[in-house]
Amino acid sequence: MIAEREHESTRIEAFSDAMFAFAATLLVVSLEVPHNFDDLLNNQRGFAPFALSFAALYFIWIAHTNVFRRYQLGDLYTLIVNGVMLFTVLFYVYPLKFTATAIVGMFTKRMEVTMLPSQTPTLFVIYGIGWCLVFLCVSLLYRHAHTIREKLGLTPLQAYDAVTHSRYYFCFVIAGLLSILVALLGIGTRFSLPGFMYATVGIFAALNGKSRRKGRETLAETVAEHPQLANTSAISTEMIRQALKQ
Repeated sequence: MIAEREHESTRIEAFSDAMFAFAATLLVVSLEVPHNFDDLLNNQRGFAPFALSFAALYFIWIAHTNVFRRYQLGDLYTLIVNGVMLFTVLFYVYPLKFTATAIVGMFTKRMEVTMLPSQTPTLFVIYGIGWCLVFLCVSLLYRHAHTIREKLGLTPLQAYDAVTHSRYYFCFVIAGLLSILVALLGIGTRFSLPGFMYATVGIFAALNGKSRRKGRETLAETVAEHPQLANTSAISTEMIRQALKQ
């Protein structure tokens, strides 16, 4: 779900969208226009890997878009983290498509890529590093929004949402690290067990969501009791902390 825009779009967003569009183009650049009907049918075999790759890229774009729709970030720290994320997305387009093609080939028994069984752990490690870097950057952007909450003029609830969203995307990082660890240990690589480690995102996200809802309700009640905390731009962090302790 894409968040409602809280401010005007920035050049950072425009540039980032252009890079995501370029990455999407790279996903299909290897698909030539078919010269006959047989070629057309053969090209259809690449639809499933493309769909998986596009879905992953689209999810990353949504996560990135939500950060900048919610917070007007544009300082040096944001530029660096956002740049690292975009670089990673562009660099990992081909590993992403290769992995998607290998996964589809595993289930269809029609391998479109050449890979030895001994190379499977390395593939999962390469993919996992890219996964972790991308979602770590998203997590850091949310954490940064929380850090500069007074400058951004965030309310306590908005600041709380920023830090809990940061934890949510860090759950993706943990899942990626687990996948890398399993791959390095060579556990179940024959059955693609490192890939199934990404399913743990659901578990970690559910735990974070449960804690987030409870904490947000408590904070909302506290803010309701202290109306002066409604706008952090008019009050220091230390004063908010003191009021919450009462």
